[in-house]
Amino acid sequence: MHSARHHTVVDSPYGALTLVADDGVLCGLYLDQRRHEPPKDAFGARDDTLFGETQEQLDAYFAGELRKFTVELRLHGTPFQVSVWEQLRLIPYGETRSYSEVADALGNPRASRAVGLANGKNPISVIVPCHRVIGASGSLTGYGGGLERKRRLLDFERGTPLF
Repeated sequence: MHSARHHTVVDSPYGALTLVADDGVLCGLYLDQRRHEPPKDAFGARDDTLFGETQEQLDAYFAGELRKFTVELRLHGTPFQVSVWEQLRLIPYGETRSYSEVADALGNPRASRAVGLANGKNPISVIVPCHRVIGASGSLTGYGGGLERKRRLLDFERGTPLF
């Protein structure tokens, strides 16, 4: 049985966001100019009517009024990737964790490199906050949306003005 895929594109302070739904459930949120983005034909037909709740929550987040997303998600990945992405959702707004701290939380302290690879393949940016994962030294290491965007997202969550 095949699912029905649809997408829309919305504006944000960080550029255009492509939202993708699988049978009406959010399964992708891609920043423009992002690494590891699936081919555009995998996004399905454009439908701007399916994403009202997601758009409302994103608008509230970018306005500084929402700190935890409640929109339903459908995470597509390996069991390990999904476990990493679920762990990322537990990192509180405005805080960061190192790759090794995420690996420790998963009960697999030697998996920090695998955590980094899964983090880089996160299909739902912002809502699954891969931007909150940093290097052990506190450095901003790789981010599919670019290090400058990662810095801006972290500064925003810490209360530093965007512009």
